[in-house]
Amino acid sequence: MSLFSFRTARLAGLVLAPVLLLAACDMPPEGTDAQDIANYEAAVASIGCRLITEPDYLAVAFQTGLTRDQVMEMTQFQLAARRAEILPEGGVKLTTGVCA
Repeated sequence: MSLFSFRTARLAGLVLAPVLLLAACDMPPEGTDAQDIANYEAAVASIGCRLITEPDYLAVAFQTGLTRDQVMEMTQFQLAARRAEILPEGGVKLTTGVCA
């Protein structure tokens, strides 16, 4: 491979990496299904539609049976799917269902 081809391929990889990472966030966390999404949304709604503090995330994890990491990944999924928004004061608010 010539130096030009290597640089071109490297540049393409640097440009595409963030796009692929964003696309990956647009999928539910591995090991979860539609019922887990519904359970997550119901659990977040039960605590006021906002995830701000650690106790909020732990409450959702407890209610859903998801791990703390899965709750974080589910929150990223909701943000990527535009079903949640980042709050100016910090944290996340669901914007669908009863939280709309």
